[in-house]
Amino acid sequence: MTLSERFVRIGAARLFVHFCVLLIVIIWLIPTLGIFVSAVRDKNQIVVSGWWTAFAGSTRTVAGRVGTADQQKQEGPVYVISGNLLEGQEGRLLTAFGTRIQQPSAYKAGETADLGESLSLQVNEDGTYRFVKSAPFTDDDAGRRVYLAVLTPPEFTLQNYKTVLTSEGIGQSFINSLTVTIPATIIPILIAAFAAYALSWMEFPGRALLIALVVGLIVVPLQMSLIPLLRLYNMVGSAFDVPSKTYPGIWLAHTAFGMPLAIYLLRAYIAGLPREIIESARVDGASDFEIFTRIVLPLSFPALASFAIFQFLWVWNDLLVAMVFLGTDRQHLVLTGALNALLGSRGGNWEILTASAFVTIVIPLLVFFGLQRYLVRGLLAGSVKGG
Repeated sequence: MTLSERFVRIGAARLFVHFCVLLIVIIWLIPTLGIFVSAVRDKNQIVVSGWWTAFAGSTRTVAGRVGTADQQKQEGPVYVISGNLLEGQEGRLLTAFGTRIQQPSAYKAGETADLGESLSLQVNEDGTYRFVKSAPFTDDDAGRRVYLAVLTPPEFTLQNYKTVLTSEGIGQSFINSLTVTIPATIIPILIAAFAAYALSWMEFPGRALLIALVVGLIVVPLQMSLIPLLRLYNMVGSAFDVPSKTYPGIWLAHTAFGMPLAIYLLRAYIAGLPREIIESARVDGASDFEIFTRIVLPLSFPALASFAIFQFLWVWNDLLVAMVFLGTDRQHLVLTGALNALLGSRGGNWEILTASAFVTIVIPLLVFFGLQRYLVRGLLAGSVKGG
């Protein structure tokens, strides 16, 4: 293979990789775009059409009635009832109509529908209609219900965001979420960093067993430990006469749940640091604590940042653990719990879900974009060589 052919082959492979990455990004962005568009649409339009039709209007079925028998007028040999079925709905465009709920779009706008018994109905795009009969209308003939397929123009509103942001207790719940998330992110990082260094560069009996235990704990579902851990908290609270559902309690719970993954990620990174640096520091008389604080910790910032992203996102979006260890009272309700309460017991206000989603991701997005440059470096570190 010539040099030029090799360059062509490498270029084609690189283009294929870039295409696949672009495709994955687009696939991930489409749902986000849908949520964003739905968050600013009118509630009635969300019900009847998908977000991809937001800029083209939407069609929904409404019902109306033709006039009564006392409104009929004789026009030559026929009797006519006329009017407008879209009165008060200016700007709407009628596309089809029908006289049965099973077939609300049986006839196109402007078409004359033969209803039998010498009856015919014509409904135009602007909603005007002519109900015609060859004999005088009776009360049974007039006042019929007509179903209309109406095309409404795009309607955008910020009412969904207003409902979410101005709801009572949202501000307090936002502060509660920050109170839970920030310590629950910092505490496991501090503890796991010490443990990762010990498991990487300190020799002691049972180190391999501890590493295997940490890996095994990663796959344990947290739901299995919720009830035993809550009972333990209640026992401790009863013994010392302190409330069990407090912020320190949920900080410790999130710390325990996030510790295995934190130790695993940080150990993979710390074990991959050059051995010469550690040994040189020991030769110079540095203690393990000095090596950790002055050398290992500054060099491990990418791994610390990558875990901080995972832990922050997980704790911020958590609802189950917060409800179990903090309860649902207004003073301790986190943001996810407050937004869930806005939906009502039967989900009657489900249209605010999309706006709520964007409200909740503002802080995580700031954290992610602030630390994302360290994410890949921290995750891939230690994948080639380890201690």
